[in-house]
Amino acid sequence: MLYLISLGLFRKEDISLRAFEAIKQCDGVYFENYTNFYKESVKELSAFLGVPLKEVGRKEVEEGTLVREAKESAIGLLIIGDIFSATTHISLYLEAKKAKVKVEIIHGSSVLSAIGETGLSLYRFGAIASIPFQRKNVKSPYEILQKNLKNDLHTLFLLDIEGKVKVKEGISYLLEQGMDTKQLCIGCWQLGGEQEIRSGKAKSLVKIHFDKYPQCFIVPAKKLHFIEEEVVGLWILKSK
Repeated sequence: MLYLISLGLFRKEDISLRAFEAIKQCDGVYFENYTNFYKESVKELSAFLGVPLKEVGRKEVEEGTLVREAKESAIGLLIIGDIFSATTHISLYLEAKKAKVKVEIIHGSSVLSAIGETGLSLYRFGAIASIPFQRKNVKSPYEILQKNLKNDLHTLFLLDIEGKVKVKEGISYLLEQGMDTKQLCIGCWQLGGEQEIRSGKAKSLVKIHFDKYPQCFIVPAKKLHFIEEEVVGLWILKSK
């Protein structure tokens, strides 16, 4: 049996009651934190849950170690955010299904829903783009932006956590690719936690620094619904 258990976005208090109950059913519980940032350490989370936790990396998750163990006993994997917000975990789910291992999914909050707090309608987001730490000669994020803008859609940019890519660096990258300095952008720092949200022109937002992670930002569609416009206005940079 394999339990894929979402922890929520940022802190242990976000864990659902259903997740607690699933953890109690497990013979062994693993915690992966290479796909996102989390406030609590493994030791703190273990004490809160009342069970020993073993940290696992990408290798253990992607190379079948957990699925093989789940054939013999009940195994839980704790994942920051929601299970299927990262492609790694849908691959794990598929691998378990092919191995005829029973899987139970416990969903949780994700950046893909938390961005709704910016005021932008989730129905109007186009393809998501990721900006890596090593981005020299990388063109696809800007190409995705252009396609979304052409179709009057918002674009969410996820930033590489391993390189701790910042909002200002992501926007700077788009400016280097040719984005208008007057383009409206919305920066998001540590959504679901001690969050900060700021909106403004790219030339202004590129100067903003918050040492909070994870970070992401949005380039909205050219035309906003009046309700979107009103909520986005709540986050406007006052001095710019």
